[in-house]
Formats: sequence, structure tokens, C-alpha cells
Amino acid sequence: MERLFKVVLNEFGRLDILVNNAAVNIRKPLVDLDVADVEKVWDVALWGVFHCSQLAARQMVKQGGGSIVVISSVHAERPFPNTTAYNGAKAAVSHMALTWAAELAKNNIRLNVIEPGWIDTPGERTHYTEEQILEDGRKLPLGRLGKAEEIATAVRYLVSDEAFYITGSCMRVDGGILLPR
Repeated sequence: MERLFKVVLNEFGRLDILVNNAAVNIRKPLVDLDVADVEKVWDVALWGVFHCSQLAARQMVKQGGGSIVVISSVHAERPFPNTTAYNGAKAAVSHMALTWAAELAKNNIRLNVIEPGWIDTPGERTHYTEEQILEDGRKLPLGRLGKAEEIATAVRYLVSDEAFYITGSCMRVDGGILLPR
């Protein structure tokens, strides 16, 4: 990560935006999880967010500001079965991000969280067939899975000048999946 940040700074001279969007998930019940499974998920979804945010924040402090967006998940709010490591990582990064927002506001660094719901990604298609995605998507309040472009729209807004007075916020982009049914 340090090499990547050096390349960005050499190329552009500054770092204005960081979007933490990397994640991996291993879906198994607790009794079947290996420590290696949890470590793999946390290496990306927890430690990756920590390291990238820390490196970005250090640079943004030097240059007088910036915007960091952490892509968390509704799993941070609701513990879905068979996703222990992912649930824990997303709850942790959501909470850490709000802590960082409080710490970094004085440096003109805005830090916000997006919690996507069920989004139609290639990863989901390793667990569900097209028919299952369509059928289960119809059960969601908005009648379908979300699209990656809808998450990108939320990110674009949060890093824009239009959202300049927004920090420490959590925007749920979930199609209503957490609404009571």
C-alpha cells in the first residue's frame, strides 16, 4: 500500500479522495470456520481499510484536507448468518470510520461511510443463480438487488463539494433491506 500511495503522489502530487471498497467474504457457519478463513476476510475488509485510511489521512493532514469514504455494509447493522468474519469486519470499519471522522475533522478531512445492501455483483453470482437473484430480489422493499452504479453515485456525492459539510455520516444505500417487514 505504501508503494501505491507513493506512485499516486508522484503522479498527481496530492491525494484528495480515498474510497475503501475492497472486501472478501467466506460464508460458513461458525462451527465450520477456520481461523485462516477469518484472517483472510479481516486482512482485506478490516486491516486493508485501516492501512489505506491511515496512509491517506497522513497525506491529507499534510496537504490540508481531503475526503475518505469507507464502503461498509448493512452487515455492520444486522448480523446475517454464516458471515461471522464479514459481519465483524464491517461493524468494526463502520465504527472506526466514525472515530476517524471525529479525529480528522479539525484537519479538513471528511470521512463518511456507505452501507450497501444486497448489490448485484459478480461475487453474489458465485452463491446464487440468476433465478435466485431475481426471485429473492423481488422480496426486497424496492423489488430488486442494487447496482454497483448506485453505490458509485453515493460515493460521487459524498466526495463532491456539494457534500462539503458532511462528515461522520453513514449513508445506507440498501433498497430498504433493513426496513421492518
